Amino acid sequence: MAPTSRPLKDRYDVVVIGGGAAGLSAAVTLGRALRSVIVVDDGRPRNAPARGVHGFLTREGMSPRALLDAGRTEAESFGATLVDAGAVAVRHTGEGFTVDLADGRSVSGRRLLVATGLTDGLPAIPGLREQWGAGVVHCPYCHGYEIRGRSIGVLGTGPLSVHQALLFRQWSDDITFFLNDTVLPSDDDWDRLAARSIRVVDGAVVSVDAADGVLTGVTVEGGTVFPLQALAVGTRMEARSTLLEPLGLVAQEHPTGMGHSLAGGPMGSTSVPGLFVAGNVSNLSAQVIVAAAEGTMAGAAINADLVQEDTPGPSRASGGRFHPRRRRRSRSASLAGVATGWMMG
Repeated sequence: MAPTSRPLKDRYDVVVIGGGAAGLSAAVTLGRALRSVIVVDDGRPRNAPARGVHGFLTREGMSPRALLDAGRTEAESFGATLVDAGAVAVRHTGEGFTVDLADGRSVSGRRLLVATGLTDGLPAIPGLREQWGAGVVHCPYCHGYEIRGRSIGVLGTGPLSVHQALLFRQWSDDITFFLNDTVLPSDDDWDRLAARSIRVVDGAVVSVDAADGVLTGVTVEGGTVFPLQALAVGTRMEARSTLLEPLGLVAQEHPTGMGHSLAGGPMGSTSVPGLFVAGNVSNLSAQVIVAAAEGTMAGAAINADLVQEDTPGPSRASGGRFHPRRRRRSRSASLAGVATGWMMG
């Protein structure tokens, strides 16, 4: 879908970087709140290789591109401006934020929402990347049902791989766990793998094999071939957040060792006032429906934050008079309470 033809404004209420499920959901929420919002997106959605979206109520199997196209149309219907361009720099100004775009333009906003997602780091095994999103999958809840009952391999990539193998066992009784010279199971791990009748293969996987574009199996060092119909791989997930580092917002190692993500507070707030995050950039394990929900919540929080900023305080509204029953509340508590208290439909 082509970007909007609306001329760009000098300043918006909100600039959203990232036009995936989180960013577009936030744009819809903000548009419905009569806020001026612009969404800038570089056209690199994480789930582009996937054949369909799963676990999203009423949208089962819908192609990722079709979902985004529908989301863009909906966001525009509520007044959002869409720009197909990547963000290359972010600057904190006295009145908000300015975002420099790859096409040489700049956009400014009172608030900034970053929903840039993440990148999946794949093991450097010949043939693996070519099968990514087809024969090679990663999430049991995203793909398990589609490969149920098949011969499934799980590639060892780190400490969570044992857990991944145990999970995929729910969808098939034919699971082979490849240690890949990477995973050293504990005694308890061995007991759990045995209890679930999961085969374990030692040695490095040297290739992911396919015929006519269809996964056929993997080859382990020494030349042994293991036929498979699907291969699960835990990726190294890295938040797309380097442009925020000059503002002091740096991705941190996730406690599980899955990768790096930004620290998001209640409803997407961050340590940088006026800057919010939503989706995979701050929640590595969020599925599409969760990312969309986080975008909606962040949009509500941003609107509440702007309402609070635009509402005159006691000194201006009542000549400094203070109602005796009024109790002061912190900005963060007020923002979260107001934004969530009215969200019922």
